[in-house]
Amino acid sequence: MRAATIREGEIVIEEHPDPIAGAGEVLVSVHAAGLNGADMMQRRGLYPAPPGSPQDIPGMELAGDVVALGEGAQRFSLGDRVMAIVGGGAQAELCVVHERVLMPVPQALEWPAAGGLPEVFTTAHDALFAQAELRPGEHLLVHGGAGGVGTAAIQLARAAGARVTATVRSADLRQPVQELGAIAIDCDGFAERGPFDVVLELVGAPNMPENLQALATGGRIAVIGVSAGATSELNLLALMGKRARIHGSTLRARPLEQKALTARAVEHEVLPLFEQGGLRVPIAETFPLAQAAVAYERFAEGGKFGKIVLTADA
Repeated sequence: MRAATIREGEIVIEEHPDPIAGAGEVLVSVHAAGLNGADMMQRRGLYPAPPGSPQDIPGMELAGDVVALGEGAQRFSLGDRVMAIVGGGAQAELCVVHERVLMPVPQALEWPAAGGLPEVFTTAHDALFAQAELRPGEHLLVHGGAGGVGTAAIQLARAAGARVTATVRSADLRQPVQELGAIAIDCDGFAERGPFDVVLELVGAPNMPENLQALATGGRIAVIGVSAGATSELNLLALMGKRARIHGSTLRARPLEQKALTARAVEHEVLPLFEQGGLRVPIAETFPLAQAAVAYERFAEGGKFGKIVLTADA
């Protein structure tokens, strides 16, 4: 099979042996695979894949057809349209996925949208509801509202009955973010728009002091991105005075059992909204697998609304 491959910090297309599905696993012919910030970090050697996943083939989410079943795999049948988060290896023609983390692709979705859905909607759903316990009527602040996780979080929060404000650095992207249901604002002075019951932090350390200032009593800050920095100074007295919580999360390194639980939550609580037309996956651009290096450079440029997705070569 052909796959995007990391070689000395660059992305090249190379031939690899076809993977073989083991017990409980499914072999997927990949039609689309989304790019994410973690892929950019892995290319730079800063975020290695977990044990058992390819270290040189990036990609954390995919959508495609089931082409082979490993021993005991029975949730899906040959030819089924499926999608999933994986530890790595998604940006290839073939990928092995454990059946417990696979989800069916909603009929309404085309391949690029399906390939860009699993990582961002699972991450946003888990952070907002399983961890930050966002409730109807609460006020959510999303930092980085134009990106993949940001656009997913806005839609999920609105569907749950929350109010949403989102910081968007590029003025050109604020209108499409507002069309998702958020009030889109500049990154500077966001605390004046509070108080916020929940802050979804996708940017990192520079926002943290002002996040705490903007937080309502009993508020929660969920840190799931640190692209702008990982170290910050906080006023712990203010944290105590507001009876606030700060927690961080990643999905990639979780054990299979925990990943399966997040997949079932998305399958039961999020995918029906796609079937009903209530959610969508904004796609900034698509690139064929052969142009993976170009796609990575486009991702690094920033200034995009939604996802960049690799698609199967013609």
